[in-house]
Amino acid sequence: MTPLGPVLAGTQILVTAQRRADDLSLALGRRGAVVTIAASLGVESHIDENTLIAQTRQMIAAGTDIVVVTTGIGFRGWLDTAEAAGIGHELIEALRSVRLIARGPKARGALQAAGLTPDWVAESETSAEIADFLTAEGVHGLSIAVQHHGAGDDGLEKRLAAAGGRPFGLVVYRWGPPPDPVAVDRSVHETASGMYDAVVFTSAPGAAAWLSAVTEAGVEDAIRRLEKDRRLVLAAVGPVTADPLRAAGFDPMMPERARLGALVRSLVMYLGDASENVQTAAGQLRIRATAATLDHVMLPVSPTGLEILRLLVRDPGTVRSRGELLAVLPGDSDDPHTAEVAVARLREAVGQPIIKTVVKRGYRLAVTEAS
Repeated sequence: MTPLGPVLAGTQILVTAQRRADDLSLALGRRGAVVTIAASLGVESHIDENTLIAQTRQMIAAGTDIVVVTTGIGFRGWLDTAEAAGIGHELIEALRSVRLIARGPKARGALQAAGLTPDWVAESETSAEIADFLTAEGVHGLSIAVQHHGAGDDGLEKRLAAAGGRPFGLVVYRWGPPPDPVAVDRSVHETASGMYDAVVFTSAPGAAAWLSAVTEAGVEDAIRRLEKDRRLVLAAVGPVTADPLRAAGFDPMMPERARLGALVRSLVMYLGDASENVQTAAGQLRIRATAATLDHVMLPVSPTGLEILRLLVRDPGTVRSRGELLAVLPGDSDDPHTAEVAVARLREAVGQPIIKTVVKRGYRLAVTEAS
């Protein structure tokens, strides 16, 4: 019996993020996926570092009432900058006496990793929830430092100022243009041509930027068809990231918890353990974007063979005529012998009895009763 292969064997996954892209690629690659990274936005780190350091020194010396941490990576970048300037320890000590507000679990985790405890966490991971909470409590006259996330000020400081607070921004990083625009353009065309099983998003600005590239390339309808036909899944790390995709009419998959690890597990379940498959006489057959697997083991089939399998899997057990097979084969041949030759080559490549000939009618998959 052939041993089971990695659960994501044969899958092609596009990651649109720059932040944590290597972590995602490693986690998915360990499970057999082939990962392509094409960041739809870049991260401009340490914008005006001298100003950030001056603000940090001022805060250490004079104190502040509230510090709002909006992202884990931004907070860690702030600590790194302070450490490089020789004031890392002083910053941590100053933060111990400040009321800390975290925008979501990632920001809370970064605080906890630094030995700090947030006073309150916005579980929705939105700045609007923070503004609602703080203004309801009252911020009149309070000094409030807001560590910006990648999209810059999203209205939080304006609302706090309108409520009488004295907010100021700490700009640690900001979204910028993609590091490789050609790769982004290529990625949307490849997605539209059916080359990927999943496209992964980890931020709302990144999702919006990728969708803009899709629109500019004129391939939105093709991607919609692939999603509708369940040949492509768009996966978002959480509801905030999913919003631009939903607004564009897509139906992104999301984990129950907005975490990178949970996103990986959801992809493993969707594309691997719980993905649609056909139980054939030789094992579980899955059709990927560019490959086919039997019990998660790659089958050495050609693109032509893959299209035949895709047709047979569409309605397992249904007999497909030679004419139907010719319709999915390249070229415009109407010779039934062409279909017979293609099936013979596919059988040879697969090496397993998964395609049955139905005399005078055509071919079907050798499915088990469970299918």
